[in-house]
Amino acid sequence: MNIIAQLASLLGRRDEVPNQELAKKIAEDNNESAIQELIENLQHKSVAIQNDCIKVLYEVGERKPALIASYASTFLELLSHKNNRLQWGAMTSLHAIVRENPKAIYEVLPQIVRAADSGSVITTDYAVKILISLCTFKAYANDAFPLLNEQLLNSPTNQLPMYAELAIPVINDDNKCIFVKTLMSRLDDIEKDTKRQRVEKAIKKFSK
Repeated sequence: MNIIAQLASLLGRRDEVPNQELAKKIAEDNNESAIQELIENLQHKSVAIQNDCIKVLYEVGERKPALIASYASTFLELLSHKNNRLQWGAMTSLHAIVRENPKAIYEVLPQIVRAADSGSVITTDYAVKILISLCTFKAYANDAFPLLNEQLLNSPTNQLPMYAELAIPVINDDNKCIFVKTLMSRLDDIEKDTKRQRVEKAIKKFSK
């Protein structure tokens, strides 16, 4: 049975379990030809197959990023695709690649940020995660953190607590002042007490 025939939609399934199981097997087998087949079918005429393919690809990336790392340019092109599932799936895939090849992702940060600013909530979520990941690398932190800070300044209030919490591991003596200042500036925007409290907790952590 070829790879495409094992996708959830072709098995008549409405859940993601077949795709997850397929990704696990591809990663375990280090199956590069399967990755190539999935990449080629991202342009399939069936939207369901497109969606299945991107799902399997980013699931593989979570398990073994090296298998999808060479396709960063393909995922980058999908950031402007009219199929929203492909768009945010591509950003998820790029996030997986950061661990394997941060330089490749760093070099396309302008496109990633543009997609974050115009894309869906999930697209932006993974763009923020990419910026945070790049902040863990000394070579890229100085450029990645200001972009991360812009996301904190401009993010929807619903997402802000999560972004602030995710950023905590990369906050240090060099950037904690601007991190605190940014979060402080957003407090009045947050209507829900529980969300405001989460942001206040992040502020308190670096205000000692």
